[in-house]
Amino acid sequence: MKTITFIGNGNMAFSIAEGLKERYTLEVVGRDLQNLIKFEDKLGIKIKKSLLENFDMSGKTVILCIKPSNIEEVSHKLNGEAKIIYSVLAGTPIEKIRELLQPNAIVRTMPNLAASVKKSMTTLCGDEEFRDEAIEIFGAIGATLWVGSQKELDIATALAGSGPAYLALIAEALADGAVKQGMKRDDAMSVMRGLFEGFGALIQNTHPALLKDGVMSAGGTTAAGYSALEDKGVRSAFIDAIERAYKRAKEL
Repeated sequence: MKTITFIGNGNMAFSIAEGLKERYTLEVVGRDLQNLIKFEDKLGIKIKKSLLENFDMSGKTVILCIKPSNIEEVSHKLNGEAKIIYSVLAGTPIEKIRELLQPNAIVRTMPNLAASVKKSMTTLCGDEEFRDEAIEIFGAIGATLWVGSQKELDIATALAGSGPAYLALIAEALADGAVKQGMKRDDAMSVMRGLFEGFGALIQNTHPALLKDGVMSAGGTTAAGYSALEDKGVRSAFIDAIERAYKRAKEL
């Protein structure tokens, strides 16, 4: 099997590795051997474990999963020219990665937390010669979309990369609302999870406006609840959330 080398062993690296472990041989590079052993135990398969200091990337297919603020420090500890670096660093432009790490090629990627259950929405952008390989690798953890510019990828970071946190807020608030009205917590959570599962399937083929119109009858319960959301400015709050997250991605 093809070997994928992860530089970094944090939560995102684990989520992606969880999705890839059945299709690829995995090598994970980190600062501390004990943390790498914990990563391996949690992943449930044998991995090749290497320490960061003086690690040789020559000819390797690398997924770079470190904090964006650490890239300069980490770059001083790495040697060799990687065949391809797939960067998961939010807001870090290709030009900066090329300057610091000097690989043969670079593709920026933005998976999300659902990679661990093979349901990530991953956007990709970079050297066209690796487009097909990028789609193959990240297709193993969910849906992919190759975009034409780094600006679009940064916008997608705000939408799909940060999106699980926004949806978690909605999920929690909906369940809390049901509990407030008298439903048992466990029952409210079960109903909320069923709602999200069904909605996830529906939204694949139906425009959101059509879904809304299909549920909202004149003077009915949905119209009353929807009106409350509009009164609180929920729509504009989410639009603003994407804008702020996009601006932050550019600042990193």
